[in-house]
Amino acid sequence: MAREAGKPGLRVVHFVTAFPRHEGDVITPWLGEILLAQRRQNVDVSVMAPAYAGSGNSTWSGIRVRRFRYAPKASETLTHDETAPDRLRRRPWLAFLLPGFVLGGLVAAWRIARLRPDLVHVHWPAPNGFFGAAARLFSLGRVRVVSSYYSAELRWIEHSIPVLVPFLRWTVRSADTVTANSTATASVVKRFGDVPVHVVPAPAGIPARLLDGMADTPTARQRQTYGNTAPEVLFVGRLVERKGVEVLVRAVARLARQRPIALTVVGDGEWRGRISEVVSETDASGFVSMVGRVSENELIAAYRRADVFVLPAVFDSKGDTEGLGVVLIEALCMGLPVVGADVGGIPDIVVDGETGWLFPAGDDERLAEVLAKVLDDPLEARNRARAGVGRIRERFAPESVATAYSECYELALARNGR
Repeated sequence: MAREAGKPGLRVVHFVTAFPRHEGDVITPWLGEILLAQRRQNVDVSVMAPAYAGSGNSTWSGIRVRRFRYAPKASETLTHDETAPDRLRRRPWLAFLLPGFVLGGLVAAWRIARLRPDLVHVHWPAPNGFFGAAARLFSLGRVRVVSSYYSAELRWIEHSIPVLVPFLRWTVRSADTVTANSTATASVVKRFGDVPVHVVPAPAGIPARLLDGMADTPTARQRQTYGNTAPEVLFVGRLVERKGVEVLVRAVARLARQRPIALTVVGDGEWRGRISEVVSETDASGFVSMVGRVSENELIAAYRRADVFVLPAVFDSKGDTEGLGVVLIEALCMGLPVVGADVGGIPDIVVDGETGWLFPAGDDERLAEVLAKVLDDPLEARNRARAGVGRIRERFAPESVATAYSECYELALARNGR
């Protein structure tokens, strides 16, 4: 008989598409924090993930990580450094890896069934929902399945591979409990199945032990300006279409006609060339710095140097946008006021007028106006940043997320009368 969720003895295997390959790996830091919080709550957690370039079983921060092989070592690059949909879109020939991935995932499901856990927690159920269901089948129905959706996989199938929509519907309906990382993602999930969807957000990839220490950090404008005469706007993230960074560049270029201002863009990706074109078109090269990927220490320095953080997300050509916007949580934890586009899961974090500012997605003129307000009223900016930290403590801290998942586990176990 299964043990009560959150009590000693509950065994949960997380089936994921990507997980840190070694200590210090920056892949899915938020997921690692969830698992660490679950372990602190006496849940016995382990991970099943695809191999990367032949990597085998290992441990990460004391958590057992099992990996399944699906191709020759040199070819096992379908996951991790970027999302599988993005990689397949840029390199369609990688689709030849998919049969091996499915076969490897089924073998992994069989291995999970032999472990006899209480639950399999499937992240990104398209395609991993298939493997979770297989683990339940191989265990003769003993293992329960919790499926967590993050938006990107839903919109990718809906807009790019509509032939797989029936499979998507099946993953929603076959799970014992379904979760989504934001209210926006939940509304998309409900289009594929008339089932209860529990909103459980992802925490920032910041260790829980640091959250309280960062919570009362003043904004950079109250702290110091590092000798800069111009207020600094910061963006951090992968440079892909849905991030909308070119909207931010245009907004800062508008503002630069009226006042000193600087923009730092941290991150890299396929959209970097397009953003560089917009920098040239707007004559913004003198006050826009695209620094690429940086170390953790350099990233912290960028947060401390900045005056405001912006996530200018848009709907991309596939109809995808930010499922949540975890980087906003990270910025708030660093004491920065935040501005976000009013799309996807961003309003779950940025409550306009309370924890930050929202603007209409794609509207660079309105974004410029909002940035001016933020910079002209540092006291209000500080107050909203502090309110944002309070919201994070309540809803987005790793311990809160782990507790919410334990409640979902209880529901999944109860479906089978266990």
